[in-house]
Amino acid sequence: VQLQASGGGLVQPGKSLRLSCAASGFTLDDYSIGWFRQAAGEEREGVSCISRVDGSTYYADSVKGRFTISRDMAKKTVYLQMNSLRPEDTAVYYCAAGPLISTTQGAYEYWGQGTLVTVSS
Repeated sequence: VQLQASGGGLVQPGKSLRLSCAASGFTLDDYSIGWFRQAAGEEREGVSCISRVDGSTYYADSVKGRFTISRDMAKKTVYLQMNSLRPEDTAVYYCAAGPLISTTQGAYEYWGQGTLVTVSS
């Protein structure tokens, strides 16, 4: 089981970025996928997740209305579309796979390597 996160970069405030999480060794029917982020000096926090069962989604209040999680079952890839980015969204973003939809780190068994998002003018 492997996860490959990509799509990070430097973006100006108010702009958009799309992160991808490519799964290998399993299908998106097997695991729910969560996106987490960790800013410098901060604890890792759950951002969004999508259920393996029915594709239902969850968003942290800090990103609700700005971020959208989606999945392409055929490509085994989960996306995090991030719009109206703010400097406080700057962090390393990780995707993770687990049996349940959750924003708790302990619910996830497998983690990708992280991709850095920097929001700055």
